[in-house]
Amino acid sequence: MDQEKVYYIPARFRRIENLHILFWLIKDAFWAINLQVPAMIMIIPTMGVALLICWQTRYIVSEFLHNVAVILWITANTTWMVGEFYGWDENLYHGYGLRQFALVPFILGLLVLFYYYVFLARKKSFREKMFQRTEEVLEKELSNH
Repeated sequence: MDQEKVYYIPARFRRIENLHILFWLIKDAFWAINLQVPAMIMIIPTMGVALLICWQTRYIVSEFLHNVAVILWITANTTWMVGEFYGWDENLYHGYGLRQFALVPFILGLLVLFYYYVFLARKKSFREKMFQRTEEVLEKELSNH
């Protein structure tokens, strides 16, 4: 039965997700070519849009948890980038630098997804509730436009 269900997401949500990908790629491209100031500036729209996406999906737990993991991923990615830019990548604290500290948000993001896939997604009742919740959010979004 689950294979027959079609998952919808409001178009406004999708556009914002696509914008987020653009910001993230720009930030990482600046990082890759060592343009520190533009890369640091791009942290703000990249994280800002990620937070907006989390807020928009707060009623759909399955989406929300994945978006929390994305915020943690961006945090780890940004921590690593800052460490490289400012020489805090190694030996900042007893042989550890920001690259190693970036493991903290990476691991937290993995734990969020572990919780989702091991304890929530396996339950048919949860999947059905999320499908229903997604339908409600979609209907609400459509009625606002």
